[in-house]
Amino acid sequence: MLIRYFGAAKAASGVEEETLPADGPGGVPAGSSLDDLLEFLGVRHPEAPADTPPLKSVISRSTFLVNGFAARDRSMALDASDTVDILPPFAGG
Repeated sequence: MLIRYFGAAKAASGVEEETLPADGPGGVPAGSSLDDLLEFLGVRHPEAPADTPPLKSVISRSTFLVNGFAARDRSMALDASDTVDILPPFAGG
C-alpha cells in the first residue's frame, strides 16, 4: 500500500511517501479499514519536528483520497494495492 503525505502531513511524518506491506511487521493487515490505517500511521509517526503538530493531529483535520477518489467513509476496506493520499487543509491566497 502506497501512502502519500501532503503539506502538514508530510512535515509531521517526515516523509513524502512510504510503501507499507499488506501484512507482517511494518504493515497493516489485509482488509483493514481506512480508519485502521490512519490509527496505524499515527502510532507509526508519533513524533513531529519542532513547531509541527503530530501526524495524528494532522490526520484528524485531513481529507483522504483512495486511488484518486475522495474517501469519506473511513470504515471502507483497503486493499494492499491501494494508494492513499493524506490531504490536510491548505492555506493560501
